[in-house]
Amino acid sequence: MIRTQLGREKAVMNNGHKRIEKEEVSKLNFPSDEVLFTEQEIAQRRIALERAPVLGNLDHIKIKLFFEDEREKLFVETTVWAVTTDRVVLKQGVTIPIHRICKVL
Repeated sequence: MIRTQLGREKAVMNNGHKRIEKEEVSKLNFPSDEVLFTEQEIAQRRIALERAPVLGNLDHIKIKLFFEDEREKLFVETTVWAVTTDRVVLKQGVTIPIHRICKVL
């Protein structure tokens, strides 16, 4: 019972997003629509993403990226290597479209 309760707490903590390994990200399909609703949310996401490579590459801190593919809500905990105008680049050239990222922690 304790294990189930902890599992529920983790799911709530991760906003219902399912964890995925970065190697699995390249197998996903991403729609072209934006997941955020306001310009303010989009601006805040951009600021958080611009900090992510510094935290990962200099301080060796892993970042949680919460995102949506065509079917479900997911998150990956990894080092962000770079951020382009439209994609986040992870290790081994794996990318996630910025417009599909909900949150950066």
